[in-house]
Amino acid sequence: MTEYKIALVGFGGVNRGFAQLVAERNAQWQASLGFTIRIVGVTDLFLGSIVAREGLDAAQLVALPSEKGAFARLPGGHAEAFNENVIKHSGADLIAEATFTNPIDGEPATTFCRWALESGIHVVTTNKGPVALHAAELKALARRNNVAFEYEGAVMSGTPVLRLARQALAGANVQGFEGILNGTSNYVLSQMKNGLAFADAVAQAQQLGYAEADPTADVEGFDVRLKVVILANELLDARLQLSDVACSGISAISAQDIADASANNASWKLIGAAERQADGSVQAQVQARLLPNTHPLAGIGGAINAVTFTTELLGAVTVSGPGAGRIETAFALLSDIVAIHAARGH
Repeated sequence: MTEYKIALVGFGGVNRGFAQLVAERNAQWQASLGFTIRIVGVTDLFLGSIVAREGLDAAQLVALPSEKGAFARLPGGHAEAFNENVIKHSGADLIAEATFTNPIDGEPATTFCRWALESGIHVVTTNKGPVALHAAELKALARRNNVAFEYEGAVMSGTPVLRLARQALAGANVQGFEGILNGTSNYVLSQMKNGLAFADAVAQAQQLGYAEADPTADVEGFDVRLKVVILANELLDARLQLSDVACSGISAISAQDIADASANNASWKLIGAAERQADGSVQAQVQARLLPNTHPLAGIGGAINAVTFTTELLGAVTVSGPGAGRIETAFALLSDIVAIHAARGH
């Protein structure tokens, strides 16, 4: 029986959700997946850090309050985040990196990933920053050290968009995609369609935990742009940078625009898209688009995400599912570990 020793980097919603899954389902995973997980370290800029090579009680970690320095309450814990020590010296074979996304340079998450890969430790991450900005470097580093760098959750949370396109659509020749890749903006547009003003819809999204205190990255398309770069580079062999993707959001859409669309059997959606051109180049953009209600993405409401792949052999293939959520995104980390387990011949 395989046991993976895991260090959690960041202990906000996602890794706390992952620890909850470990607490509740480890025995089940042994039977159904062929492995168990032992958490040997956790580090978080706010909560502090703790290392225990013999293993930490996952349920005890989940129950820890979200208070500054809280790890100091546990035996052997510290109020300070000893990130490098936890990553390199906890005895982990794998780190689960789920810190905040920095869209400027991908730090400090990229450094966390780099430390692990250089040390021969697998990395699974839900963080868009390192993948959108430094994927080529980190994948090369993983290959050199014979470890995995996996990031299924960086695009659509637990909905398996990258692996589905790479594996299930292998040979279908994906030519492009268009998707609803931000649950917050889609929720706002859905609520506006139900009669709410833009500001009220954003406030409601914040109350429900979909939108951050500063919703700019969601409603202006910046979050979607990161995901478009990841998808285009992964699936279309593009080498896009953020500056290559034209980007606009939904804040200029008025209640009248929404009403006019409904009267014409159409819906406004924030769409991230990329397409391979005849010369082999890839063009990508993020923009609000008016879709006829017959379009496969027009009926995607609320905080759901969806992407339609344009393929040579199958035509259009659409996948939809949750694009956010604590347990949903934690599942993406599990799916990455399952992939690593399978790739190593288990």
